[in-house]
Amino acid sequence: MSKYIPGNQKHLTLVDRIYIENELNRGTTFKDIAKFLCKDPTTISKEVKAHRLSDWYHKGTFYNAKNFCIHRYHCKKTNACGKIILCGVKCTSCPTCNQTCRDFEKERCSRLDKAPYVCNGCPKKINHCTIAHKYSYNARFSNRKYRELLSDSRSGVNLTKHELHKKDRIISPLIEQGQSPYQIVTNHPELELSVRTVYTYLDQGLFTARNVDLKRKVKFKPRKCHKTQISDRTVFINRTYQDFQTLHLESFTEMDTVHSSRDSKKTLLTFFFTKEKLFLAFLMNRCTEGAVRLIFDRLEKRLGTYGFISTFEHILTDRGTEFGDPEALETGANGIQRTSIYYCDPMRSGQKGGLEQAHTMLRMVLPKGTRFEFLTQWDVNLIVNHINSMPRESLGGRTPYSVALETLGEEVLNAFQLRPIAPDEVNLTPKLIRFNS
Repeated sequence: MSKYIPGNQKHLTLVDRIYIENELNRGTTFKDIAKFLCKDPTTISKEVKAHRLSDWYHKGTFYNAKNFCIHRYHCKKTNACGKIILCGVKCTSCPTCNQTCRDFEKERCSRLDKAPYVCNGCPKKINHCTIAHKYSYNARFSNRKYRELLSDSRSGVNLTKHELHKKDRIISPLIEQGQSPYQIVTNHPELELSVRTVYTYLDQGLFTARNVDLKRKVKFKPRKCHKTQISDRTVFINRTYQDFQTLHLESFTEMDTVHSSRDSKKTLLTFFFTKEKLFLAFLMNRCTEGAVRLIFDRLEKRLGTYGFISTFEHILTDRGTEFGDPEALETGANGIQRTSIYYCDPMRSGQKGGLEQAHTMLRMVLPKGTRFEFLTQWDVNLIVNHINSMPRESLGGRTPYSVALETLGEEVLNAFQLRPIAPDEVNLTPKLIRFNS
């Protein structure tokens, strides 16, 4: 019958467990709790019993915390163990009383032997309770234990030692003969392993053969793992690169970040106007969503809301976590939509190739590994001015600054704090900043 309850097949969440804890403190029954959470009462019962927190020592209950005898308050026995002839100490204060006394009877509470199985909501707990062994239900502790169990149950190898040894007797000799895992799995379907699983077991050292025995794997470098990408896939709805291509835009803005050395947290937020080839960079103290929005708000304040809309109408960027809140970036201070943000496909930086090319010129002045801690926005503006003063073949020998002066206007360039650099003074080497800092 429980399978007909809507939502009964879902795991309990932290919010559900907090509700269970609060209701237990109020004395609500499992049946009423389950009714509200759309669960079976046995689910609540198992949850409480499995994750209840033991507190066998409670301060103030008794001077001997290890004595659980129901007679400990009135017992006057001495030398119950018979080990010491002249012993004037009461047995109730001895740590071995419960193990040696024949009249020992453990004190029990009906609340712990049956529902609700915990001391939550017990009126004696507030005043004074003589039970030394207590149980309580804590939502956050229970949720942490549940997560640990869920993670542990899905880790490791789902094979016995005998099964693993049996598969190893087939796989390892064939690998030593030069066969690939794909060839072995294809010729031996009785292994019931995928090629990816064989590689994983070899990498973990579970077989006699090792990675060094594979002819080609030792030549490959470890694959880079990008752990800074947006995890919430809902932000990509109607914002993918395919959606961007349907607009058929001739002019748009590309956006990205340039990171400093590993021991520095400062980052550069960069823009590139595809039509004018204009490059912009702004210094951020942290590479976070809030820092990016702060730059957007600052630019909107300089340009005005409608000036910002006309300049940054469409923005194409990558899937970095710093761009994980597009709605906050698209919405201005007055609640007006100031831009439209779209995302490139994963691992496809070439889809915003103009900005990547501008980054190569930026790295001529700030090589990889350079710390940005010493940089100021004035230094960044100086680098940007030198990059924008280089003539481009795609612009017919004109500079991005001169083209942007015609299309965007002088007021916009002044808001960006840009100025032209004389042709013979353009310098794209680290000396540009080193001698001016």
